Amino acid sequence: MLFTDDTVEALRAAVHLANTAEAPDTLETGHDFEEFLTAFPYTGRIDRDAAELATIRRLRPRLRGMLLAIRDEMVEAINDALRDVTFDAHIVRHDGADWHLHAVADDRPLAERILAETAMALLDVVRAEEGSRLAVCADEQCEGIVLDLSRNRSRRYCSTTCTNRNAVAAYRARQR
Repeated sequence: MLFTDDTVEALRAAVHLANTAEAPDTLETGHDFEEFLTAFPYTGRIDRDAAELATIRRLRPRLRGMLLAIRDEMVEAINDALRDVTFDAHIVRHDGADWHLHAVADDRPLAERILAETAMALLDVVRAEEGSRLAVCADEQCEGIVLDLSRNRSRRYCSTTCTNRNAVAAYRARQR
């Protein structure tokens, strides 16, 4: 196992959230926000209002910058993020997950908790020297982020849509 379960989930959530900003924006409505929260069930305070959605939307470029930074810049971004959160670290077990660290109190704003979890997950990426597991999608029409957790580092596309588009293009090129 490359990373712990909580690190993997934090990375997946951050990548997904950052990718919602790519055209077309897929985090515009309350319904979009509910779908994100269903896919990535955060514990603690979730207001589910327009203000919280706006704050989460504003967080996306920062997450993208953190996720795609080269190692030393990633460390700077992690440190900046850690300065911007109010720590109340505690060990918890919930919802079938074994003991793990919550760095921020459950009553803090969701955006702050997402930022803290992303920073902590990226710290594991830095320590393991696995920054190459985060990259921009190989599809020339896409700017999405790819999180490659495959054993052989073979993931090149951010979604099945991009994978399929490129497979079809390659097939058509071979047929010509």
